[in-house]
Amino acid sequence: MPELMTPLPELPPPHLTSFGWDRTAPFQTSQFWALNTLLTKTTGLLGYSTCVLPCPGPPMEAPGLAVHGETAPFSTALRSLVNNPLYSDVCFVVGQEQQEVFTHRCLLACRCNFFQRLLGPKPGPGVPSPVVLSTIPAEAFLAVLEFLYTNSVKLYRHSVLEVLTAAVEYGLEELRELCLEFVVQVLDVDLVCEALQVAVTFGLGPLQERCIGFIEAHSQEALRTRGFLELSAPALLPLLRSDELCVDEAELVLAARNWARVGAAVLERSVAEVAAPVVRELRLALLAPAELSALEEQNRQEPLIPVRTGNQAQVEQIVEAWKCHALRRGDAARSAPCRRRRGILPREHHRVLNQELRE
Repeated sequence: MPELMTPLPELPPPHLTSFGWDRTAPFQTSQFWALNTLLTKTTGLLGYSTCVLPCPGPPMEAPGLAVHGETAPFSTALRSLVNNPLYSDVCFVVGQEQQEVFTHRCLLACRCNFFQRLLGPKPGPGVPSPVVLSTIPAEAFLAVLEFLYTNSVKLYRHSVLEVLTAAVEYGLEELRELCLEFVVQVLDVDLVCEALQVAVTFGLGPLQERCIGFIEAHSQEALRTRGFLELSAPALLPLLRSDELCVDEAELVLAARNWARVGAAVLERSVAEVAAPVVRELRLALLAPAELSALEEQNRQEPLIPVRTGNQAQVEQIVEAWKCHALRRGDAARSAPCRRRRGILPREHHRVLNQELRE
């Protein structure tokens, strides 16, 4: 006689319907395990494989959604803190005018690694001493702060190169790119040599190429600007090496002499010493004999060709130019710069030099 089945234990209040879980009823973990045990025993007695219900977890949470408020009021509020002593905890003294500028340590530190290193992790006890930044004008420094506080800045033609310099020195790449775009848009004869100097100083290759191209197209005007006279020798060299300058060689020699005179006055050195790094790029062989004679006489009174070793070296470059005229041979022509620039005025001997160079 078959063994009688063990009576099934009574379930807690049921939460199962004929269609599945009654999701409207409250459910406790203890009730789940009781039901799971019951089903396991039942299926075993009926010859079915054991079935264990999965333990229900917490409901799936929908992914968060980032929402944004209006940016204009936020930017305006932060801009109101620029150079505002309210809540300020750092004071800078900037520029030759030694203007006080009030800032906020936490904002500068989180926006710029330069200021993070400069200001340190936390202020010391007492009232902190002002931080002196004497090389940057106050207007440019305030523009940098405006960018750090609001991620936007109003640029002006007369000060953009100073802001660009600060952006490079402070490692603000985004501000640097904004300044570069603005410089290209406003580039003109009066600004181009100053921009070239900044480009050479900081290795800004694309800006340097743009400036040289502009000067090549407007050579005579650019050579008369104050910015040209204030160029460093490394900034002047790529100009003198260009074949595309729209200027005659005699004018270029005069411009180089004026440049060397200004440098000599500033550096308290001789004209020849200042001109030494660049004078070899002047193409004296392109001058006519009469022009070369006049240059030689002027060089005796005010040496432009620098003295190197002995009296012979003083006129070495002029001697090479005379050889091109006297010998009219290809090897003599190749011993001195004889390539014609785009703006060179034609002279009788140019035809012979060009022919010899082609051979």
